[in-house]
Amino acid sequence: MQFLSLQPFVPSGKNFELAKEFFQELGFTLTWNAAGYAGFENGHCRFILQEYDQKEFAENFMLTVNVPDIAAFRMALLEKDFPQKFGIRMSEVINQPYGKEVNVIDLAGVCWHFVE
Repeated sequence: MQFLSLQPFVPSGKNFELAKEFFQELGFTLTWNAAGYAGFENGHCRFILQEYDQKEFAENFMLTVNVPDIAAFRMALLEKDFPQKFGIRMSEVINQPYGKEVNVIDLAGVCWHFVE
């Protein structure tokens, strides 16, 4: 059996509207919006933002997104004052066995691993 795609449901945290803005600023396109759900994509990466606030779940949920140039990705976010604008944490570039990585903790507490 071949799987065609994977689209996780990602919790929004307390403020669904601000979370939608966050992900658009991060580089995703809002493709649809319905009561309590919103679809996002960038290239082949897709997810569904769910209006859901469960801190314990969010802080134990992680996603990996591959990017072609991690330094350029991080610099683009810094140039937009992204961490300050949303009050979130973003790591330096970290060397991991699987590649260079920048961690972004979203508004709900989900850890996004952006990896080159």
